[in-house]
Amino acid sequence: MSTSTDHPFSPPDPEQARVARVHASLFRIAERHAATDEQRGRQAHPSAIGPHEAVRLVSFLLSGAAKLDDGEPEVDQADITAALSLVPLVRGELDALEAALLGMARGRGMTWQEIAFGLGLGTAQAARQRHERLTGRTEAAPE
Repeated sequence: MSTSTDHPFSPPDPEQARVARVHASLFRIAERHAATDEQRGRQAHPSAIGPHEAVRLVSFLLSGAAKLDDGEPEVDQADITAALSLVPLVRGELDALEAALLGMARGRGMTWQEIAFGLGLGTAQAARQRHERLTGRTEAAPE
């Protein structure tokens, strides 16, 4: 069975390239903008957990990716229900964040093709359409 890596003249696999960019993206942003505790803390509220943090925490505890502290109660059904209840809010916040980031990218002179590349989309048109959908959803969302 032949794969695109069998010889140097095959075009690269877009999904493999996107996965490699994800790792490189996390490393770049961490190195440049989150190298210290203070830098990492800029996006978090100092005394309250955010919805996305709460959902991640419950997911990590349930999956075993995070361990309970001594004396910390086990994750129960009410915790899971609470996390599930936050998912639509997290999704809405992420949509608004993505729409704003796309707008700022355009404001900084990025082309739709460059934005499509960053999003892992194939065409400039797909990136524009995504922006339109996100903007429509976030403008229509109740506050």
